[in-house]
Amino acid sequence: MLPRSRTLPSRIHHGAIEERHDIRHYLQVEVQPKIETEAIINPQSNYNKCFDDDGRLKRTGTFWTATSHIITAVIGSGVLSLAWSIGQLGWVAGPTIMVLFALVNLYTSTLLSQCYRAGDPVTGQRNYTYMEAVKANLGGRKVMLCGIIQYLNLFGVAIGYTIAASVSMMAIKRSNCFHASGGKNPCHMSSNVYMITFGIIEIIFSQIPDFDQVWWLSIVAAIMSFTYSTVGLGLGIGKVAENASFKGSLTGISIGTVTTAGTVTPTQKIWRSLQALGAIAFAYSYSAILIEIQDTVKSPPAEHKTMKKATLFSIIVTTVFYLLCGCMGYAAFGDLAPGNLLTGFGFYNPYWLLDIANVAIVVHLVGAYQVYCQPLFAFVEKWSAKKWAKSDFVTAEYEIQIPFCRRLPTELFPANMEDDLRPVDDLDRHAHALLQRCSWHTGCHGILASHCILPN
Repeated sequence: MLPRSRTLPSRIHHGAIEERHDIRHYLQVEVQPKIETEAIINPQSNYNKCFDDDGRLKRTGTFWTATSHIITAVIGSGVLSLAWSIGQLGWVAGPTIMVLFALVNLYTSTLLSQCYRAGDPVTGQRNYTYMEAVKANLGGRKVMLCGIIQYLNLFGVAIGYTIAASVSMMAIKRSNCFHASGGKNPCHMSSNVYMITFGIIEIIFSQIPDFDQVWWLSIVAAIMSFTYSTVGLGLGIGKVAENASFKGSLTGISIGTVTTAGTVTPTQKIWRSLQALGAIAFAYSYSAILIEIQDTVKSPPAEHKTMKKATLFSIIVTTVFYLLCGCMGYAAFGDLAPGNLLTGFGFYNPYWLLDIANVAIVVHLVGAYQVYCQPLFAFVEKWSAKKWAKSDFVTAEYEIQIPFCRRLPTELFPANMEDDLRPVDDLDRHAHALLQRCSWHTGCHGILASHCILPN
């Protein structure tokens, strides 16, 4: 039966036609409110909230996380050797070279950040690594050449950080040993235990699956870098106040000066100056991991804009710290400034403050090691997954239940791959430690300085 009409037959009332409407509602169908299904269930909207334009999980990096990553990578324990570097160049050339390298690094980093996306800087295809950026812009054999240079550099930095961390751990042990014995015990010890300990710590942190999940580690490491830099700066200021004068010269260490390694000859003067230039240049170097850091940054705004601001802020901060630590250390010790600013103050006054600084160095190097090695790990994992795509050992993911915590997703191959890389590192660490002992006699410590190792 058809529904009853809402309009009744019209009638004539006083000569006028009157329309009659049924005011009853029992036969009228209630109009349901329209459900905005597009707002509630919109696969495209939910997809955009969870994933980026390349199908990967939404990146969460910000200006501050990128800044912390950069500062962690740039400000290393090499800041403590800048006083020695300025000591070789003098008051004129030393600070000038530091500012010059800062400007060059800022310019090149800005150019490199533009290479993160191919074509359009906002919607272009992403280059996830430094190598992919090289491939997109250069191609050919240049990719292999740049790759070899990059990964060898990262591998060398990892070795250098391990040695520097073990030296700081030994310094803590020796300072307490000297303090307990009153200086009567020479407190000789081996660095092997401390290298192994550092390696075990890095193996644990290397199980973190994604680079952007270690943002907190970079922030802690950045705080630690400021801690020991501030300690070195404070001790330098105190030493200058004690001397009541600024030491040093306009041209640096003079020919004929007697040092612990002997008398400085004209050839050694040239060699020392070149080493100082290399140490300052590598103190600013982080271009090998800039693209990887940028790949953690969210958008909008465009990644290169955030990275440009983070790079500018980071380089200003690091340059100010470098100038303060380097210049005050040189003013305190003059041309005979030590390779490690902290060791110039001995193990006594105040030994507890030096222990705090060395602990901060170790914590910082733990984070810096992860920042530098993540591209190396990613390269090996990607290459292996492509070569052995059907192997569960390489590609399968497992969950490990951590007590009092959530399950941690991990893969067997990355864990074993990282464990296998570190024994190779250990062999090179012993070789570099041997080079470090003979450095002042052979001039080979310039090689170590290029890997952020402090001269003796």
